Amino acid sequence: MTTTANRLGSLKFLTPETRSSLHRNDLVRMVRDERGNFVESLGVSTEERPLVIGDARQLASPERMSLQQNGFELLDAPAVSYDFLDHDCVISRYYRDCEELVAACTGGRVWAFDHNVRSASGQADKRREKGGQDVQAPAHIVHGDYTLRSAPERLMQLTQPPSVNDTLRSTSQAQQGLIPQDAATQALSDSGRFSIINVWRNIQDVPVLTHPLALGDGLKMEPEDLVVFEIHMPDRIGENYWSKYHEQQKFYYYPEMTRNEALLIKQWDSGGMLARTAGEQADHRGGGGCTFSFHSAFHPQHTPKDAPDRWSIEVRCVVIH
Repeated sequence: MTTTANRLGSLKFLTPETRSSLHRNDLVRMVRDERGNFVESLGVSTEERPLVIGDARQLASPERMSLQQNGFELLDAPAVSYDFLDHDCVISRYYRDCEELVAACTGGRVWAFDHNVRSASGQADKRREKGGQDVQAPAHIVHGDYTLRSAPERLMQLTQPPSVNDTLRSTSQAQQGLIPQDAATQALSDSGRFSIINVWRNIQDVPVLTHPLALGDGLKMEPEDLVVFEIHMPDRIGENYWSKYHEQQKFYYYPEMTRNEALLIKQWDSGGMLARTAGEQADHRGGGGCTFSFHSAFHPQHTPKDAPDRWSIEVRCVVIH
């Protein structure tokens, strides 16, 4: 692997004029169809900012990033030669691998429940998983995947049979919930804790050179950076947090990720200070780990024009600690 220094890249944020929000207000939103494809958006005003993206491979302990503290961590995890464009194969076989990885890292009970395959060229060519959803483009906006409202809502939805937009609707579990109701209820109690972890992997035989992921240190995020982004789907309304830029924010990436590495990204942790105080306090004031990590694909400067397109898979897992 080539030794790579910090890279200058451009990240997309919401503009400073966008009103900060921790809760749903119908001001910034997107509509998706039943296959998860974009239909329209409202209230989205963005800006591009050139930033230095730190090389996380070069960080030495104790500065090295960790899933618990900073919201992301890279693992050596050789991949079995699955067909990642076969929907049923991913669910029946690769989900188990992801559950084992996350369980080993967190010590919790783990259920994989959703995935996306991403490729700019695949999306442009209208590629689709065999028996599954369309290939999605890399997401070029700094965001977190859940909110104070949507994370616990998603946990409880997974105790019910899958709905029209759920990945698991086509499986043998389609008539029952994935997570036991009593386990989810306990996780939402004052003494409980749950998290949602994304397992991200390159699925090509060549390293990632285009559209790598920039990952924000979760301990460098402030509540006023957050804007609720609503996702209106046929069966429910989901929410993300999108980010406005703040000079305190720090972003890193792992150059030239191979298919034998897995990147764990914390999408939500109810044990983080921001989650525990309903957004009243930032995670860095809690003395523990972060609630989530902002992330985005980006375009590194000086990427060769003939560099192969990125193909990746991300699997979302619920953890009950």
